Amino acid sequence: MTLAREQYQEYPINHPARKSARHLGWFSIGLGLVELCAPVPLARALGLPASTGVLLRLCGLRELATGAGLLLSDKPEPWVKARLAGDALDLAALGITMHCGDKPLNAALAAGGVAAIATMDERCAKGLASEHQLATVYDYSDRSGFPQPPSEMRGVAASDAPGSS
Repeated sequence: MTLAREQYQEYPINHPARKSARHLGWFSIGLGLVELCAPVPLARALGLPASTGVLLRLCGLRELATGAGLLLSDKPEPWVKARLAGDALDLAALGITMHCGDKPLNAALAAGGVAAIATMDERCAKGLASEHQLATVYDYSDRSGFPQPPSEMRGVAASDAPGSS
């Protein structure tokens, strides 16, 4: 005898995508601090003149803002999309740096790292977008997990134990 289960629709929470968003938020905070506190050494490592340190500081502020948004917001999806936009800007700047900078190999390696992070951002954004699709949920609150009523199950495990007769 199967009972008809009550069902309803709800928007599911994608916990792995939200956890990934938190990790990306912490990564943004760390990268933003590096870009904000050490722009000149970072510019030199990429083969850029020291005068581009202001641009790197602005990128650091952007990273700090998106990181804080990811960590503090209940809705991380717009902040992940902001990270994706920042990744596109970073890749464009690194592409120019590969052609015009003094150290094209370093810029290419940095672009590869940004591309890898952009892939993670894209995957996280897709996971968070799945939260906008309704899912069917069934109500099992009337089930106890026992095959018979609890009053009939009392002592069954003890009577089935080896050595008991």
